Amino acid sequence: MNKIGYSLLSALILMSCAEQDEVAPKGEMGPGDGPDLSLEAISPTAAALDVGLAGETPANIARYLLARGASGAQISPDGSQIAFRYSITGAPQLWTVSAAGGAPRQLTYGNGMTFFRWMPDGAGLIYGADNDGNEQEAYYRIDADGGQESLLMGAVSGGFRRFGDISDDGSTIVYSSTERNGLDFDIYKADLSSGESERVYEGEFGFFVRSLSPDGRNAIVIETHGEDADKLYLLDMETGELSTISAPDPRANHGDGGFSWRPDGSGFFFASNVDREFSAVFSYSMEAGTTELFLETARDVTSVDVCGEGGNVLVFTENIDGFEKLHVRELGTGAVVSPPALPEGRLGVSCTSSSNNVSIGINGWNTPGDVYVWNMESATLGRAVASTYAGLDPASFVRPESFRAMGRDGVELQGLLYLPPQLGANDTAPPVVFEVHGGPTAQSTATFDAVTQYHVNRGIAVFKPNVRGSTGFGRTYTTLDDREKRRDSVRDLVDLGEALRGDGRVDMDRAAVSGGSYGGYVVNAALALYPDVFVAGVCRYGVADWVTALEVASPALKASDRIEYGDIREQEWIDFYTENSPIKLADQIKVPVLYSHGVMDPRIDIYETEVMVRTLRQNGIEAPYIRIPDEGHGWRKLSNRLFYYQRQVEFLETVLADQ
Repeated sequence: MNKIGYSLLSALILMSCAEQDEVAPKGEMGPGDGPDLSLEAISPTAAALDVGLAGETPANIARYLLARGASGAQISPDGSQIAFRYSITGAPQLWTVSAAGGAPRQLTYGNGMTFFRWMPDGAGLIYGADNDGNEQEAYYRIDADGGQESLLMGAVSGGFRRFGDISDDGSTIVYSSTERNGLDFDIYKADLSSGESERVYEGEFGFFVRSLSPDGRNAIVIETHGEDADKLYLLDMETGELSTISAPDPRANHGDGGFSWRPDGSGFFFASNVDREFSAVFSYSMEAGTTELFLETARDVTSVDVCGEGGNVLVFTENIDGFEKLHVRELGTGAVVSPPALPEGRLGVSCTSSSNNVSIGINGWNTPGDVYVWNMESATLGRAVASTYAGLDPASFVRPESFRAMGRDGVELQGLLYLPPQLGANDTAPPVVFEVHGGPTAQSTATFDAVTQYHVNRGIAVFKPNVRGSTGFGRTYTTLDDREKRRDSVRDLVDLGEALRGDGRVDMDRAAVSGGSYGGYVVNAALALYPDVFVAGVCRYGVADWVTALEVASPALKASDRIEYGDIREQEWIDFYTENSPIKLADQIKVPVLYSHGVMDPRIDIYETEVMVRTLRQNGIEAPYIRIPDEGHGWRKLSNRLFYYQRQVEFLETVLADQ
């Protein structure tokens, strides 16, 4: 194991932590208060890394973090250009490239953009940008060649926005905002010429526009009720009248796969799991006001797009244990069209009804971010954007396998297992890191993960569990961790660990647990509830106290927390989480835990991490803490990623080697 410099780095981090006698109570520590426990301790630059970028064998973590590609690719209305997000410069920026390939062009140069949309005429784009991850977006317009840029809307002071759509004539945008009271998302429309905006609908909690009809008269709106649950409406943009399309009980999801209108505006397609276990493709008729099942597959449909000149083709994807499969149907005849052969992973489809070009983004276990352009008429496939591997050989990356096991209560559990390449017949089973996803309704999928590939290259297995509550395994499975059942999903880690012990390919006596956001909560909870299962933990911006976390959650989270956790305004849930939060059982944690948090995080307050650090240290438990001033909910900037993940892998390699 590479331990070069670990003792010095740990001492510096711990020394910086020790300068602070006690973590400030909630609300009393803000950006710039107290010592900086991360970037001032050790500079987050390549020079601070133990091994230079020229590297060694096996390669330094920096090379893996520098392996990257395009994400969120969107094709222009005429199919000639691809816009995409790319962080090769160190922060996520907006780039474009010809659909035929060639040299890409960088359009933005600021602090990092958060979203983008093509203008309907293809002459420019609208994008959002926030301040160091605080998710308080300003909106900008920029020409497609990057020549002219203008501010459309400054950030809402102390509030949040969620972009919706642009009218087909390019005159109006629609969005949701908390500017009325700082809590509830209302729906607004803004005239791009005058800059004037007006509130169209006054909401409660979360109402979000997903798509405008081609004539701009109607907006598809979802009201969030849980991380995987919503109600579906049509909003008349002239009268402000909201009509219900689907408000199911029990809950269902309608919006995750997107909405795609027929070109004539007579209806739209979407994916939903209403009245079924797995999402299927549904069609809605504007004239009849009815929804019908259009087609289904064996597992979840994850995206739906109307493509091709005249909108004559339906393109959709299917999620099979974290790998996605592309499907194509002719709308007129229903005939199946054979899609092109593509690399494995998650697929991002973008197309228009004015072109036969389809943009397909690939993020897979050995593909950080390629973008292909498929012409459906000529059946040709070309790569417009290629991943960069920072000198690494993609053939050295490890493909995950789906691992299934039964929980103690008879629920089948699943996860993705990454095993180091076998070096010989006498190899001992490697240590393993359980990497828990967030959400909780996210899913561990076969996407590129630099840190995972680094670990397996260094001889450490990685297991990414999809415990109950994860999406991708049926609607019932997603509900099995709701409210009082929260700890059942934590217990699943133990049951999966026992199954892996029986499998024999990893060493469960050298197992650590790691996670961010909700996954960070799981780390805290697992180490407290099952103190003898894992030898160490890594908690990134996780929850310690559900009462405070739910009370101060950002408005977007408050809108979706009610089904998942209960309404924290009610005394029964205050009482429940007072007794069932990790901080209540923190005295039972007896292994070292690495903590980290971004000061600008609007989703989980930094207090949640600092109270755990204080408690563990008071109990004599090693709890190094990295506090990053210029990040929010996760690390977006390359300098911070290089800085942080070097510390994380050093921590894990050391504690796993010492067992």
